[in-house]
Amino acid sequence: MPFPSSLHARPTCFDPLPPGAAIGVIAPAGPAPIGDVERIAPWLEARGYRARVFPGCRENGGYLAGCDDVRLADLHAAFADDTIDAIVCMRGGYGSARLLDRIDFDLVASHAKPFVGYSDITALHIAFNQHAGLPTIHAPMLTSDMLKENGAVSAEALFALLAGGLPRGAALARGDAVPRTLVGGTAAGRLAGGNLTVVCSLLGTRWAIDAHGAILFLEEIGEAPYRVDRMLNQLRLAGVLEAARGFVIGSFSDAEDATAVIEEYLAPLGKPAILGWPSGHCAPNYPLPFGVDVALDAREGMLVLA
Repeated sequence: MPFPSSLHARPTCFDPLPPGAAIGVIAPAGPAPIGDVERIAPWLEARGYRARVFPGCRENGGYLAGCDDVRLADLHAAFADDTIDAIVCMRGGYGSARLLDRIDFDLVASHAKPFVGYSDITALHIAFNQHAGLPTIHAPMLTSDMLKENGAVSAEALFALLAGGLPRGAALARGDAVPRTLVGGTAAGRLAGGNLTVVCSLLGTRWAIDAHGAILFLEEIGEAPYRVDRMLNQLRLAGVLEAARGFVIGSFSDAEDATAVIEEYLAPLGKPAILGWPSGHCAPNYPLPFGVDVALDAREGMLVLA
């Protein structure tokens, strides 16, 4: 498997996505109902984009969108095709990490383009950021977010970010949300992270997150406080929390409130930290660029591209 020798190769931010750009849609994780899949291309085309929905999106292998070979082939083909300007994942679920040790990271690095997804796609964010030097976008997906009745704001925010690129000094959109300051102060570093469960599942492997000097973002869905506690403790024991320079906590939804647990782990570190950033399993779900430098102002609840 081709594997770049330079961990954290210098990221190259993507160019603004032009009107009429071609968007490739892949399913590296779970399947979606075929009726939803067939809505993807017309939905994108109605917004002025050209769409290519890759074959694995129409497959259903139970909890996987087709076998590993098909999902991996779609991922490689979407990067290799220079007529495709951006890649958006169909949905999350489970399965992305099964592909990690077979991905051609040289191919990904040499055909850099915006790559969009969240939840289970966290595994690919970490791998692309650290092993291909590719900035990625933690953002809403098609069948799980944008095609839903409450997905309009999320979609608008994503395509606004894609159209604008990543200019230095730009504040990242958070809508009307006002994140709460847990620990004040400022910090700067790579924005990294994603879904808490997936981040923890990669510890102890060569795909584990490297949080040194990072602003760590975490989100979760459907996990009881004791499970959040267990996972944060795992990050603590692995040195991930200590390595980070600051924390941005996104949506922790569909479960008993775990705020007290999160505070118990993060507040004693004394590093800038905010709670309630509107990204993750929530609506609206605002996009965050991973693998690029940001400045966190925890008192103002702001993230700015550095």
